[in-house]
Amino acid sequence: MSHLRSATLRGFRSVVAELGGDADALARSVGLPPDVLDTDDDLVPRGRAAALLEVTAEQLDCPNLGLRVAGRQSVSMLGPLAVAMTNSPTIGNALECLSRYLSVYGRFLTLEFGEDPENRPGVVGLYYGPATASGSTQAVDLGIGFIHRAITYLNGGPYGLRGIHLPYRSPVSRQDYDAFFGARVHTGRPHPAAVLRLPEQLPAQELSGVNDTLRQLAVAFLDEQTPETDKDVVSRTRTAIRESLGTGTIELAGIARLLYMHPRTLQRRLEDADVAFGRLLDDTRRDVALRLLLGTDLPLGHIAGMVGFQERPSFSRAARRWWGLPPGEMRRTRRLPANR
Repeated sequence: MSHLRSATLRGFRSVVAELGGDADALARSVGLPPDVLDTDDDLVPRGRAAALLEVTAEQLDCPNLGLRVAGRQSVSMLGPLAVAMTNSPTIGNALECLSRYLSVYGRFLTLEFGEDPENRPGVVGLYYGPATASGSTQAVDLGIGFIHRAITYLNGGPYGLRGIHLPYRSPVSRQDYDAFFGARVHTGRPHPAAVLRLPEQLPAQELSGVNDTLRQLAVAFLDEQTPETDKDVVSRTRTAIRESLGTGTIELAGIARLLYMHPRTLQRRLEDADVAFGRLLDDTRRDVALRLLLGTDLPLGHIAGMVGFQERPSFSRAARRWWGLPPGEMRRTRRLPANR
């Protein structure tokens, strides 16, 4: 089960009080102990945190709850990560630092620079995930609201946000979105993430008053706290590939969607683990094919389809590359005799 640090719910209690609700009762209604609302380092199941926001928004008739909670949060809640960010040389470096260590606060959270979804010159996209058409709108609104406020703080004021793309149909009014972000928010867009459209020159904006020694100390601490996700992401990717074999063309983008990641994030994490996606796909196909060849009596054509080959000749060529033998000969020569 994926977890978040309870710091991500900071501000929830005060917003609920303003709305006339009972934060403790709401927490209990989704299976959370109320005291997690008053701490920063407790682990909160991701699904229950999202449910808390959705249930509260509905019961208190507050469609913009996620934005309201984000408005109560500041970069300081990130602790050592805030120190590393605010002492980075540029805004781009600060956001890259946030991207690298966001897993400390939720292993599934991702933040990556990419192309502008509207392909406008002078604009770059900042992709925040996971965000899907059917996921929690309040949780993602809170996340992008916090990131927007963090960039505003780093820049010392408005930074020229060009707009936001969201993959879901949001209950938040256009007026509320405009008031919070000061830019147009487009909903129901076909992206596997929420996208903040930033001025292309913003990442190069230098930060003032930075202390590189403090940054290095904070980064060293964060390195000790960061989960070892490289091996984990390889295992999760291999599992996703295995479960997807035989369902059609397997591409990195499709596997990334299954893992609630942006494709660039998955590619980067695999590169950090010194593993290429194509090699992982090939190895997984080989291992599954070998198990089916030696452990079942399935026809070779069926096995070819089950490991993702549309035609049997393609399977035969892969088998020769893997084992130096065609599939049928591999089965005849390597299969253990049945017990009698």
